[in-house]
Amino acid sequence: MTLRLFFHSDELNANVEVLDCTAHENEFAVVLRATLFHPQGGGQPFDTGWIDESQVLRVVQDPDRIIHFVDRPVIPGMTRIRVDEQRRQFNTRMHSAGHLIGHFVQARGWMPIKAHHWPGEGRVQFKPTESAQEIDAQTVQIGLDQWITDDLPRLTSLREGAREISFGELPAYGCGGTHVRSLKELGSVTIASASSKKGLLSVHYSVD
Repeated sequence: MTLRLFFHSDELNANVEVLDCTAHENEFAVVLRATLFHPQGGGQPFDTGWIDESQVLRVVQDPDRIIHFVDRPVIPGMTRIRVDEQRRQFNTRMHSAGHLIGHFVQARGWMPIKAHHWPGEGRVQFKPTESAQEIDAQTVQIGLDQWITDDLPRLTSLREGAREISFGELPAYGCGGTHVRSLKELGSVTIASASSKKGLLSVHYSVD
Protein backbone atom coordinates (compact mmCIF):
# COMPACT_ATOMS: atom_id res chain seq x y z
CA MET A 1 0.00 0.00 0.00
CA THR A 2 1.35 3.42 -0.96
CA LEU A 3 2.12 5.66 2.04
CA ARG A 4 0.22 8.96 1.65
CA LEU A 5 2.68 11.60 2.79
CA PHE A 6 0.15 14.37 2.12
CA PHE A 7 -1.95 13.05 5.00
CA HIS A 8 0.45 14.66 7.48
CA SER A 9 2.68 16.94 5.39
CA ASP A 10 2.20 20.08 3.29
CA GLU A 11 5.60 19.62 1.65
CA LEU A 12 5.69 19.54 -2.15
CA ASN A 13 9.16 17.97 -2.56
CA ALA A 14 10.52 14.70 -1.20
CA ASN A 15 12.98 11.89 -1.82
CA VAL A 16 11.07 8.62 -2.28
CA GLU A 17 11.60 5.12 -3.63
CA VAL A 18 10.32 4.07 -7.04
CA LEU A 19 9.07 0.48 -6.72
CA ASP A 20 7.87 -0.16 -10.26
CA CYS A 21 7.58 1.47 -13.68
CA THR A 22 5.51 -0.25 -16.39
CA ALA A 23 4.65 0.82 -19.94
CA HIS A 24 0.95 1.64 -20.27
CA GLU A 25 -0.23 2.57 -23.79
CA ASN A 26 1.54 5.89 -24.52
CA GLU A 27 2.41 6.49 -20.85
CA PHE A 28 4.27 4.80 -18.00
CA ALA A 29 2.62 3.70 -14.75
CA VAL A 30 4.82 4.38 -11.72
CA VAL A 31 4.32 3.03 -8.21
CA LEU A 32 6.15 4.73 -5.32
CA ARG A 33 6.65 3.44 -1.80
CA ALA A 34 5.39 6.82 -0.53
CA THR A 35 3.92 9.83 -2.34
CA LEU A 36 3.05 13.49 -1.95
CA PHE A 37 0.76 13.32 -5.01
CA HIS A 38 -2.96 13.39 -4.27
CA PRO A 39 -4.89 11.01 -6.58
CA GLN A 40 -8.20 11.93 -8.13
CA GLY A 41 -10.96 11.21 -5.64
CA GLY A 42 -13.20 12.60 -2.94
CA GLY A 43 -14.33 15.32 -5.34
CA GLN A 44 -10.74 16.61 -5.66
CA PRO A 45 -8.70 16.55 -8.90
CA PHE A 46 -5.32 14.80 -9.04
CA ASP A 47 -1.99 16.54 -8.52
CA THR A 48 0.53 16.92 -11.31
CA GLY A 49 4.27 17.52 -11.15
CA TRP A 50 7.44 15.51 -11.69
CA ILE A 51 9.09 12.25 -10.70
CA ASP A 52 12.75 12.96 -11.37
CA GLU A 53 12.53 14.50 -14.88
CA SER A 54 9.37 12.62 -15.89
CA GLN A 55 6.19 14.69 -15.95
CA VAL A 56 3.27 13.37 -13.89
CA LEU A 57 0.21 13.55 -16.14
CA ARG A 58 -2.42 12.07 -13.83
CA VAL A 59 -2.63 10.17 -10.54
CA VAL A 60 -5.22 7.49 -9.77
CA GLN A 61 -6.14 5.35 -6.79
CA ASP A 62 -5.79 1.61 -7.34
CA PRO A 63 -7.36 -0.68 -4.71
CA ASP A 64 -4.08 -0.88 -2.74
CA ARG A 65 -1.75 1.56 -4.47
CA ILE A 66 -1.54 5.05 -5.91
CA ILE A 67 -0.46 4.95 -9.56
CA HIS A 68 1.32 7.89 -11.19
CA PHE A 69 1.10 8.06 -14.99
CA VAL A 70 4.14 9.82 -16.47
CA ASP A 71 5.39 10.76 -19.95
CA ARG A 72 8.69 8.85 -19.84
CA PRO A 73 10.08 5.87 -17.90
CA VAL A 74 11.49 6.21 -14.39
CA ILE A 75 14.34 4.10 -13.06
CA PRO A 76 13.48 2.07 -9.89
CA GLY A 77 15.27 3.23 -6.76
CA MET A 78 15.47 6.50 -4.84
CA THR A 79 14.46 9.67 -6.68
CA ARG A 80 13.08 13.18 -6.17
CA ILE A 81 9.39 14.03 -6.57
CA ARG A 82 7.93 17.54 -6.95
CA VAL A 83 4.26 18.48 -6.87
CA ASP A 84 3.08 21.37 -9.07
CA GLU A 85 2.57 24.10 -6.45
CA GLN A 86 0.08 26.28 -8.33
CA ARG A 87 -2.27 23.40 -9.14
CA ARG A 88 -2.04 21.96 -5.61
CA GLN A 89 -2.80 25.31 -3.98
CA PHE A 90 -5.85 25.89 -6.15
CA ASN A 91 -7.21 22.36 -5.60
CA THR A 92 -6.59 22.70 -1.86
CA ARG A 93 -8.49 25.98 -1.68
CA MET A 94 -11.41 24.58 -3.69
CA HIS A 95 -11.55 21.46 -1.52
CA SER A 96 -11.38 23.37 1.76
CA ALA A 97 -14.03 25.88 0.63
CA GLY A 98 -16.35 23.03 -0.31
CA HIS A 99 -16.07 21.55 3.18
CA LEU A 100 -16.81 24.93 4.78
CA ILE A 101 -19.97 25.19 2.69
CA GLY A 102 -20.87 21.71 3.88
CA HIS A 103 -20.41 22.74 7.53
CA PHE A 104 -22.43 25.93 7.20
CA VAL A 105 -25.40 24.43 5.35
CA GLN A 106 -25.45 21.23 7.43
CA ALA A 107 -25.84 23.34 10.57
CA ARG A 108 -29.08 24.59 9.03
CA GLY A 109 -30.63 21.18 8.61
CA TRP A 110 -29.26 19.98 5.27
CA MET A 111 -27.18 16.81 4.93
CA PRO A 112 -24.30 16.97 2.39
CA ILE A 113 -24.48 14.06 -0.07
CA LYS A 114 -22.11 14.96 -2.91
CA ALA A 115 -19.30 17.44 -3.63
CA HIS A 116 -17.38 18.41 -6.75
CA HIS A 117 -14.33 20.63 -6.19
CA TRP A 118 -13.15 21.06 -9.80
CA PRO A 119 -12.18 24.40 -11.41
CA GLY A 120 -15.24 26.17 -12.77
CA GLU A 121 -17.51 23.40 -11.46
CA GLY A 122 -17.44 23.83 -7.67
CA ARG A 123 -20.65 22.63 -6.05
CA VAL A 124 -21.95 20.86 -2.95
CA GLN A 125 -25.30 19.06 -2.93
CA PHE A 126 -27.52 18.47 0.09
CA LYS A 127 -30.71 16.64 0.99
CA PRO A 128 -33.08 18.09 3.61
CA THR A 129 -33.63 16.80 7.11
CA GLU A 130 -36.72 17.51 9.19
CA SER A 131 -35.10 20.69 10.51
CA ALA A 132 -34.02 22.08 7.10
CA GLN A 133 -34.10 25.88 6.91
CA GLU A 134 -34.40 28.03 3.81
CA ILE A 135 -30.95 28.75 2.37
CA ASP A 136 -29.85 31.46 -0.05
CA ALA A 137 -26.46 32.33 -1.53
CA GLN A 138 -26.06 35.56 0.44
CA THR A 139 -26.53 33.82 3.79
CA VAL A 140 -23.87 31.24 2.93
CA GLN A 141 -21.55 33.98 1.66
CA ILE A 142 -21.80 35.96 4.90
CA GLY A 143 -21.12 32.84 6.99
CA LEU A 144 -18.02 31.83 5.02
CA ASP A 145 -16.66 35.38 4.94
CA GLN A 146 -16.83 35.51 8.75
CA TRP A 147 -14.96 32.22 9.18
CA ILE A 148 -12.28 33.38 6.72
CA THR A 149 -11.93 36.69 8.60
CA ASP A 150 -11.53 34.72 11.85
CA ASP A 151 -8.72 32.73 10.13
CA LEU A 152 -9.65 29.47 11.81
CA PRO A 153 -6.65 27.08 11.93
CA ARG A 154 -6.65 23.58 10.46
CA LEU A 155 -6.50 20.72 12.94
CA THR A 156 -5.68 17.15 11.96
CA SER A 157 -6.45 14.15 14.16
CA LEU A 158 -6.91 10.38 14.01
CA ARG A 159 -10.05 8.64 15.24
CA GLU A 160 -10.09 4.84 15.18
CA GLY A 161 -7.32 4.96 12.58
CA ALA A 162 -9.18 7.35 10.27
CA ARG A 163 -7.87 10.85 9.45
CA GLU A 164 -10.14 13.73 10.45
CA ILE A 165 -9.89 17.43 9.63
CA SER A 166 -11.42 20.42 11.41
CA PHE A 167 -11.02 24.20 11.35
CA GLY A 168 -11.00 25.91 14.73
CA GLU A 169 -13.96 24.66 16.75
CA LEU A 170 -15.96 23.56 13.71
CA PRO A 171 -16.92 19.84 13.70
CA ALA A 172 -14.27 17.40 12.48
CA TYR A 173 -14.93 15.29 9.39
CA GLY A 174 -13.21 12.28 7.88
CA CYS A 175 -11.35 13.27 4.72
CA GLY A 176 -8.37 12.15 2.66
CA GLY A 177 -7.99 15.40 0.72
CA THR A 178 -5.66 18.38 1.06
CA HIS A 179 -6.62 21.45 3.11
CA VAL A 180 -5.37 24.99 3.74
CA ARG A 181 -3.38 25.55 6.95
CA SER A 182 -5.79 28.28 8.05
CA LEU A 183 -8.82 29.87 6.43
CA LYS A 184 -7.19 33.12 5.30
CA GLU A 185 -5.28 30.99 2.78
CA LEU A 186 -8.61 30.49 1.01
CA GLY A 187 -8.49 34.06 -0.25
CA SER A 188 -11.82 35.04 -1.82
CA VAL A 189 -14.63 32.47 -2.00
CA THR A 190 -17.68 33.41 -4.07
CA ILE A 191 -21.02 31.69 -3.56
CA ALA A 192 -22.52 31.89 -7.05
CA SER A 193 -25.92 30.37 -6.30
CA ALA A 194 -27.98 28.20 -3.96
CA SER A 195 -30.84 26.49 -5.78
CA SER A 196 -33.27 23.64 -5.12
CA LYS A 197 -34.33 20.99 -7.63
CA LYS A 198 -36.26 17.78 -6.97
CA GLY A 199 -35.85 18.32 -3.23
CA LEU A 200 -32.06 18.67 -3.36
CA LEU A 201 -30.12 21.86 -2.62
CA SER A 202 -27.08 22.71 -4.79
CA VAL A 203 -24.62 25.40 -3.71
CA HIS A 204 -22.26 26.52 -6.49
CA TYR A 205 -19.02 28.32 -5.66
CA SER A 206 -15.61 29.41 -6.89
CA VAL A 207 -12.33 30.66 -5.40
CA ASP A 208 -10.35 33.63 -6.75
